[in-house]
Amino acid sequence: MFGLNPLLMSLQTAYICVDEIGLGRDAIIATLLWAIQDSAQSSDRGDETFVQTGETEWGEGVNRILHGLLRVQELYKKTPAIETENFRNLLLSFAEDMRVILIMIADRVNLMREIRDVKNTEAQRKVAEEASYLYAPLAHKLGLYQLKSELEDLSLKYMERDAYYHIKDKLSETKESRDRYIHDFIGPIREKLEAAGLKFHIKGRTKSIHSIWQKMKKQKCPFEGVYDLFAIRIILESAPEKEKMECWQVYSIITDMYQPNPKRLRDWLSVPKSNGYESLHITVLGPEQKWVEVQIRTERMDEIAEHGLAAHWRYKGIKQSGGGIDQWLAAIRAALEAGDNMQVMDQFRRDLYDDEVFVFTPKGDIKKFGRGATVLDFAYNIHSRIGNTCVGARINGKAVPIRRQLSSGDTVEIMTSSTQTPKREWLKIAKSSHARSKIRKALSELERKEEPAPVVPAKGKEQEALEKEGDTRPGHVSAAEFVLNEHTPGVRLPIDGESGRGSSDVLIIDRGVKGIDFSLAKCCHPIYGDDVFGFVTVSGGIKIHRTDCPNAVELRRRFGYRIVKAQWSGKGADKYDITLQVIGNDDIAIVNSITSIISKENNVTLRSINIDSDDGLFRGALTVMVDDNTRLASLVKRLRGIKGVKAVSRL
Repeated sequence: MFGLNPLLMSLQTAYICVDEIGLGRDAIIATLLWAIQDSAQSSDRGDETFVQTGETEWGEGVNRILHGLLRVQELYKKTPAIETENFRNLLLSFAEDMRVILIMIADRVNLMREIRDVKNTEAQRKVAEEASYLYAPLAHKLGLYQLKSELEDLSLKYMERDAYYHIKDKLSETKESRDRYIHDFIGPIREKLEAAGLKFHIKGRTKSIHSIWQKMKKQKCPFEGVYDLFAIRIILESAPEKEKMECWQVYSIITDMYQPNPKRLRDWLSVPKSNGYESLHITVLGPEQKWVEVQIRTERMDEIAEHGLAAHWRYKGIKQSGGGIDQWLAAIRAALEAGDNMQVMDQFRRDLYDDEVFVFTPKGDIKKFGRGATVLDFAYNIHSRIGNTCVGARINGKAVPIRRQLSSGDTVEIMTSSTQTPKREWLKIAKSSHARSKIRKALSELERKEEPAPVVPAKGKEQEALEKEGDTRPGHVSAAEFVLNEHTPGVRLPIDGESGRGSSDVLIIDRGVKGIDFSLAKCCHPIYGDDVFGFVTVSGGIKIHRTDCPNAVELRRRFGYRIVKAQWSGKGADKYDITLQVIGNDDIAIVNSITSIISKENNVTLRSINIDSDDGLFRGALTVMVDDNTRLASLVKRLRGIKGVKAVSRL
């Protein structure tokens, strides 16, 4: 149709597959054989080629990819643009092997680059429409953001030429002032990061022409009305174990210098996107009162962001599994087996992007959620108490269950009941990490309140028999033996007011101790240095609790015979996850101060931060990793000293 050399195009496509996507041997061989087949058919030698048998000597992987590519090729002999039946078959070809998708994306990028000067503008436009409709969203889904932007820009160039060149010319006119602003903005940041001993490099990236055009249309404004024309990217050279810590350290340094907008904080460090994307995005108020987006990531994260899942596989050592992508492809297959072609097409396009939905409270306030969010997500977004007691909602005046998904434009009124409590299946209903974390916390609190059933008598025949045995026993010590046998290190503690020969013996907590099954209780999360005791569980192991555990009084009162003394041995060798609750005045500066203090504490790593705001009060749940309780006490003391902080407690 365009008169392009298939062998040359294949070589260029193969180069994109290697250099810009990172595909390996099977995909490259299949791409080249695909071109050879096309060339042979063009020379009327198609009957003599491997396409007739579908087999080559290059192996099963090459055969599978080649089969998919040849199916796609047959479709494009009919027309290069999407038609309903072609679309169905095209998706089926893709769904057989994800590498077919990646090769076709590379092929479409190559084609879009090469048709810039062709005279057949109608065919050029059809190819561009398909690139915009199908291939750019596919690239986005797979994390190939650079190729996705190029496909969108070239599609705009061929479909809306005037808009494309208008924005391109405007960007050229403002390049000098934009470069100067970027230089002035990153200069002080560079000095601070170097002073902190960090290794990094900084990029200033102008937004794509397509994204600027979309903003102009959405905001109904001219080019001059788009304020965020560029973003700053800070890429750290971090060791794997220091990645998150150093990213948050950079966040702290930048927000010390420039005022952040907390509503535009995007934390994909704690919970990466389904396509493997990891980064920390913040928006700060720079010089001349201009908002600037800053992206903070490591070299590994940047490689994954640029090259998508293929790079993620290389780092993780995964061959073909795509995790969530595999599930997505399975959903495509299921949708194709049943359902109208056009419905499948529309749903497919909607599912490609991580869309957002906007819904309203009864008072008219707007709430934003990810696509697929449910009534339960809405309830927990309002307040954890509302979420914990949610029994359903009225959406646009109609009663619906908690699992009902939200749609843009819905007005949602939550219904609650004082007898309702969170259920474990809610973790599958809720889609947001915020809601799921609140549900886990509530479930943990409910489990703490459950009364353990006694399984070991205080005295009886078992104890008398053990006392007669003396020291002749097997090496492994069961929980019951641990409590009842005075010859083991840590006999039972006497109930208050009772005396006993073994009251001075203790359980030594050391990961090197063999024969005793113990673990740290999740209700109070003890760490090295805490005053602790042991409690024999129903399952037979020993749970280590803090002496100030909320359950300690009840455990001692009702099950004193199952309690043993315990103490830490040597020095702490583990890292412990601890969650702190911080309450204070709802102020932008508090978040900045909190992250700044944590980043400056030695051997303290911020794992995640969840923020709630209600009636002028800030509530933050911070998960940090610490070595021992001394380090934790120091951190808590510094957090309590922040202006506006009213309370800091350990959960």
